[in-house]
Amino acid sequence: MAFIFRKFQEAVNTLAKNPKFARDPRHIQFEADVNRLFLYTSYNRLGNNADEKDAEEIIEMATKASVADQQRQVQENIHYQIKNICSVMDDIVRPEISASLTPELQPQDIPRRSGLSLAIGNSSSSPHQSPVPQTRQLSLKEMSHKLRDHIGYTVDVLPSQVPHEKAGLGLFLSGEANVGSVVAFYPGVVYSPAYYQYIPGYPRIDNGNSYLITRYDSVVINAQPWGIGGEDREEWDGFYQPMFDVDMPEYATTNSDRVWKMLSKPRPSSRRMNPGEVLERRNPLAFGHFANHPAKGTHPNVMVCPYDFPLEEKDMRVYIPNVVFEGKRR
Repeated sequence: MAFIFRKFQEAVNTLAKNPKFARDPRHIQFEADVNRLFLYTSYNRLGNNADEKDAEEIIEMATKASVADQQRQVQENIHYQIKNICSVMDDIVRPEISASLTPELQPQDIPRRSGLSLAIGNSSSSPHQSPVPQTRQLSLKEMSHKLRDHIGYTVDVLPSQVPHEKAGLGLFLSGEANVGSVVAFYPGVVYSPAYYQYIPGYPRIDNGNSYLITRYDSVVINAQPWGIGGEDREEWDGFYQPMFDVDMPEYATTNSDRVWKMLSKPRPSSRRMNPGEVLERRNPLAFGHFANHPAKGTHPNVMVCPYDFPLEEKDMRVYIPNVVFEGKRR
């Protein structure tokens, strides 16, 4: 397996220098990242039974397949892992129904849902039924330990080892993860460009908030509301009160300056909130926002991978630590 991994490493380094990536710098980075993710996640999916022929076939695909095709394969590889992780977490909190991710409901107990709610993935409940199903009384720390026992690793939030006065907390792997493994989720509220003006702190959204990330497709995820998770499964709408003054004077630009340039409209004064969704706030991997940039001269040991959760996977939904901002009033 070590020999096969060396072949993948060589392929990653070779493909990164491919002249076909000589266009727009941001698009270059995107394509190079997709290419690396294709190789690493495909390597991970090969498993311990992989042979050299399998590796060579994937490397050849990486040199010939279009970026779009590689993206689709990356999504499939990541979804395969996340589905397994969700299944393990479900067994931990509800071991009595390990054969199914969802509890059985009688027809009369199932709430009726509109076509719109089905399309956007929101859930509703009858007035006589709690929207939050019962789970085992485990703390986040206990869930983290049990997850490590099952998949071989978890993550811990500890003081950062980056030698910088503002490094704060960092994310550390506890256990061993294979190359190409999903090690953390980036939690929080997801904003499409149409709702930028509702990001707390708009227009200077980076003032006092270092837990923002922007995907290549310009979607912004604000992890500040998620914080350090919770100790239960609960209905969560992502709302929080910003702990900073939105009218602070501007200061030197930061890495989020590209986000700032995309924001152009004044922030409406009305406060909008999402319908809540039942989420597992004890998700032990929902701490991707604590991963710091490595110190100068140190190579990163993780990559960011955009992942689009398929709405039809309703059994997994509770373990995906994100809500989409839709601008709806309660």
